[in-house]
Amino acid sequence: MGGKDPGETGEGVGSLRPLPLSVQARLTLATAVLSLIVCTAIGIALDLLIRDRLRQNVFADTQRATTEWIGSMTATPSPPVTTSEVDLLQLVDARGHVVVASRAASGRPPISTLRPASDDRIQHGVACADGECVMFTATRPSPQEERLLWGGAAHVVYAGLVEPPLLGTRRLELLLASGVLAVSALLTWIAAFLIGRTLRPVEAMRARMAEITVTDLSKRVPEPPGDDAVAQLARTANKTLGRLEEAVEQQRNFSSMVSHELRTPLTGLRVRLEEALTYPDADPHAALRDALSTADRFQAIIEEMLSLARVRTAAPGHREPVRLGTLVREEVASRRAGPLIRVDAEEDVEVLGNRVQVGEVLTNLLVNAQRHARTLVEVRVERRDGQAVVSVRDDGAGVAPADRERVFEPFVRLTEGRRRDPEGSGLGLAISRAIARAHQGDLGIEDSPQGPRFVLRLPLPPGPPT
Repeated sequence: MGGKDPGETGEGVGSLRPLPLSVQARLTLATAVLSLIVCTAIGIALDLLIRDRLRQNVFADTQRATTEWIGSMTATPSPPVTTSEVDLLQLVDARGHVVVASRAASGRPPISTLRPASDDRIQHGVACADGECVMFTATRPSPQEERLLWGGAAHVVYAGLVEPPLLGTRRLELLLASGVLAVSALLTWIAAFLIGRTLRPVEAMRARMAEITVTDLSKRVPEPPGDDAVAQLARTANKTLGRLEEAVEQQRNFSSMVSHELRTPLTGLRVRLEEALTYPDADPHAALRDALSTADRFQAIIEEMLSLARVRTAAPGHREPVRLGTLVREEVASRRAGPLIRVDAEEDVEVLGNRVQVGEVLTNLLVNAQRHARTLVEVRVERRDGQAVVSVRDDGAGVAPADRERVFEPFVRLTEGRRRDPEGSGLGLAISRAIARAHQGDLGIEDSPQGPRFVLRLPLPPGPPT
C-alpha cells in the first residue's frame, strides 16, 4: 500500500538504457542493414525478372504449338502435333465442344472459355481448376483458314502447359530470400573483418594514450604504415604529444629557473629585514631602501615573466603596418646614452604586426648590444629572401657558438652579461624571440664577415608595400 509502480519511479525495466555500441559495432550494423536493403532490392528484381522470363518462355512454346498445329491441318482436322514441351492441345468449335485433342488433353473440358476475336487472334492466359493451373495460348485461325477447313465456322486452338512450380508456388521467393540472407551475412562478416582490421590501429592508439600520464609524456602511439586517415591521425597525435611534452618540460624548467632566480633576492631581503629587527638602533631607512630596491627587482622580474607568458600563449593582438626603418630610428633616438648606434635602413621595409611588441624586440636588441659594445652598434634593415630582416651587431666580444641558443632561454645570463648588468633578469632575449615567433618570424644569432650578429626575421605582407 502506498507503493509505486517501477515504471513510475523510473526503476526497473523502464529505466534500463541500451548499452552504447562501439564504433566497430555501429559500422558493422550499418553495413549489415545497408547490405540487407541492397540484397533485398536485388532479390525482388530477380524474382520479377525470372517470373517474367518463365512466362515469356511458356507462352512462346504454347503459341508456337498452336501455329504449328493450324499449319498442319487439312480439310479434316488432323491429330495435334505434340511436343515434349507442350502436351495439352485442343481444337474447340463455336459451341464450346472439343473437336479433337492431344492424348493428355482428351476427356478434359476445354482448357479455357477465352475466345479471341478475329482482329486479335492470339491471346494468352492462365486457367485454374481443381487445384491445377494451366498457362495457355488461344489462337483463332484466320478467316481464310476457317473457310477452308470448316466452311467459315469459328474454331479456336488451345495449347497449354501446367504452370511451372516456380510460378505456381513461393519456392522462388524462398530460394531468393535464402540467397539474400546468405549474401547479406557474408557481406556483414567481410565488413566486420575489414572494419576490425582498419580500426585495430585506432584501438592500439587508444590503449597507448591511456598509458600516458603527465609524469611521463615520452610515450608515443604506434604509427601504422601507409598514408591513410588512420596513419595521418597517428602521426598528428605523436606530433601533438611531442609538443605537449616540450611544453611541459619548458614549464618545469621555467618553474625551476624562476625559483632559482627569485631565491637570491628573497634571501637578501630577509637578511636585511632580520638585521633591522636585530639592531633596532641602526638607521631603519637604509634597510627600507634596500628592501624597496629588492622589491623593485621582484616586480621587474614578475612583470617580465608575465609578459613572456602572454606572448607565448596569446596572439600578438592588434596588427598594423609597421615600417621597420622608421621604428628603428625612433628607438635609437630614444637612447641618448651609451655607445654610438649607426643605422643603415632600406626604405619602405614594412611588416604587419603589433607595433608595441615589435618595438619591444628592437629595444631589447639595442639594450643588449649597447651593454656589450665597446664603442659602436650597427643596425641594418633590409629585404632578404622574401623577409624583412633587422640585424644588430656590436663591436664587443660577441657570443660563443656554444651559447648562441642558450642566451634565448629564460633567466640565462652569461658571465659577461652578469658582470655588466648585475640587476638584469635574463628574460629580454627570451621575450624577444617569443614575440618574433608569434609574428611567424624568428630571432637568432648568425655569423657575418664582421662577426656574430643578432638577426630578426619577419614575414613581408603580400602585395607591394604601401
